Amino acid sequence: MRVKICGITNLDDALHAIHAGADALGFVFYPESPRYISPENAQKIIEKLPPFVEKVALFVNETPDFIRSTCLQSGCTLAQIHFDVVDDFFTQVNFPTLRVIRAQKREDILKYTDEYRLIDAYCEAFGGSGKRLNIEWFEGVDCSKIILAGGLTPENVATLSEYGFYAVDVSSGVEAAYGKKDSPRVRAFITKAKA
Repeated sequence: MRVKICGITNLDDALHAIHAGADALGFVFYPESPRYISPENAQKIIEKLPPFVEKVALFVNETPDFIRSTCLQSGCTLAQIHFDVVDDFFTQVNFPTLRVIRAQKREDILKYTDEYRLIDAYCEAFGGSGKRLNIEWFEGVDCSKIILAGGLTPENVATLSEYGFYAVDVSSGVEAAYGKKDSPRVRAFITKAKA
């Protein structure tokens, strides 16, 4: 499984995650999040990263123009749309995007099966809540285009191997504090996810 470490706020955490084997890093451009980072500070981190690492920008309730311009300014390579939008919205962004499904019931995970999408547990706040989805919902489902998020930790990520998820996404499960990663937990998470 590929691994995204989300909620990156500093260069040390970014580099440690990459050296531990992360395939993608997430930068939260949602001002109400305790993991918020400004586009300027994200750019300072991203310009020091090695090549071939996906840099994912997370947005909540923003316009297509803002999303595109923030990605270009920061150096991010993918926009994660963490709120409900009409399909035309993705075309308007005019930048590589990733749809997020905030699942409340099993039927939600069966939407948009022809595209790569991130599936997270629904909560009133957006992301990083540590709330976990009912993993039984995924039994018998083709998970090869699903990036699973929500309540993942080094202690439980190995249990997902049988489902064949494309990737997993973690934030709070590998933190020492909001916006600060716990290096041993990051390494353990990535090692177990890729085992």
